[in-house]
Amino acid sequence: MNRNAEFDIIVYGATGYTGRLVAEYLAQRYGVGGQVKWAMAGRSAAKLVEVRDAMNAPPETPLVVADADDPASLDAMVGRAKAIVTTVGPYQLYGDKLVAACVAAGVDYLDLCGEPNWMRKVIDAHEAAAKASGARIVHSCGFDSIPFELGVWFCEETAKARFGRYLPRVKGRIRAMRGGLSGGTAASGAATMAAIGKDPSLFGLMIDPFALTPGFKGPEQPRGDKVEHDHDLGAEVGPFMMAVINTKNVHRSNALMDHPWGVDFVYDEMVVVNPDAPTAFDPGAAPQPGEGPSKAEREAGFYDIAFIGVGADGEKVKVSVKGDRDPGYGSTSKILAEAAICLIAEATDTPGGVWTPGAAMGRRLVDRLSANAGLTFTAED
Repeated sequence: MNRNAEFDIIVYGATGYTGRLVAEYLAQRYGVGGQVKWAMAGRSAAKLVEVRDAMNAPPETPLVVADADDPASLDAMVGRAKAIVTTVGPYQLYGDKLVAACVAAGVDYLDLCGEPNWMRKVIDAHEAAAKASGARIVHSCGFDSIPFELGVWFCEETAKARFGRYLPRVKGRIRAMRGGLSGGTAASGAATMAAIGKDPSLFGLMIDPFALTPGFKGPEQPRGDKVEHDHDLGAEVGPFMMAVINTKNVHRSNALMDHPWGVDFVYDEMVVVNPDAPTAFDPGAAPQPGEGPSKAEREAGFYDIAFIGVGADGEKVKVSVKGDRDPGYGSTSKILAEAAICLIAEATDTPGGVWTPGAAMGRRLVDRLSANAGLTFTAED
């Protein structure tokens, strides 16, 4: 990390819908030029000025022009920051050069990626170089997958405190949720499907829970592809579309931490099937990239996720993670901003490499999100 950098954080993609929300959050919570030194970055200087003024940020808010297709501009931007926060996706289309620039410069990188095919590519291409340069490359720093990854961590830590050991099985169950898929997530899904169309071998990676743990393969995992009754929750549960990315990140976290939950750890995610509870993502209803819900809609959103740990001898623990905004935008933008601050300010002992947020930051991120980002982590029984 460049400790003498001009900025702590540069938000790249600040003229897009989600990037603007991240910048607005930083401006409202931390001001400009204060405790957290940050800047807005994008392709167009004129658009940056327009967005800065539209969100009522101070005129002295720093603006940085950089283009995903111009490596020199990316290098110049990266050289001015401790960490780059990027919302410019799909990352498999626009992320390669930025990751390479951060790795080369030893600068931290955080994104909202939910594209396992590209994340595996980054691991294979950059893990060794990031370890050497000190760059911490941290994917999936939004609703996918921080509430899930930290939810499993919190469930296991609760079990350890209660029973003296971690549990070999955890279930993630979305009990209620209001708010939809982001336009960027929908675009990323389309890009991934297009990539599979060109290279069918990627399909195997998409369905492999251990696709992000090269060199390690754990036991068979639940498929979660049909409605079933969950006795531990007392409810019917069905497939959850984000499980394909979240489960991979949870298993990578376990591996990066040297398998504290066991090499035979089993994890799955499903959503409660309840006509009275708003839980379904509708991909067809997703806005276009750059568009999104109104402020009122974001503030009316929420999510409630249960994590149930089950021991071999019948031990059981249930915890919850709840968010106070819609998952795709309102909560994600706060989570991403706070994860970046946590990484550079509190997780300075985490070495370079390609990380998951939970493995890189753990309790420090739980505490920061609880204090600042509207998340609550609760042991329920």
